[in-house]
Amino acid sequence: MIIDTLDNLAKYEAVNPLFHDVVEFLRENDLNQLEPGKHAIKGADLFVNITTAKGRTPDRATLETHRRMIDIQIPLSGSETFGYTPLEDLPEAEYNDEKDITKYPDLLAQSFVECRPGMMGIFFPQDGHAPCISAEAEIKKAIFKVKA
Repeated sequence: MIIDTLDNLAKYEAVNPLFHDVVEFLRENDLNQLEPGKHAIKGADLFVNITTAKGRTPDRATLETHRRMIDIQIPLSGSETFGYTPLEDLPEAEYNDEKDITKYPDLLAQSFVECRPGMMGIFFPQDGHAPCISAEAEIKKAIFKVKA
């Protein structure tokens, strides 16, 4: 897991070659002006979802992991807290191959970190994360899905 400002995203380009394309996309596009929905960048290997999610309390946020994709989650409308638990500390659970997600309902994350607009959370396949924790009723956010 990486928590940092968007200004520093280019420093992580060596982690995954597609991160360079995310940096370029952010230079050329205003996330706040994009229409809601999925925007293809490099086919199924890299795309961004602009969405509005319901804010949740920490005990109502579901931990999840992905096997094939890295999430770069960026809050747009206000602060968002992410729960975190390493995959090695999570129990076996059913994997949905079509959606590339394993959910861990009824588990509280081990730790929490807050991201404000202008910041990002990067979650790798080994990172259990519980998004959308906020006192706000709704959170507008961008979720880049990057092939791991």
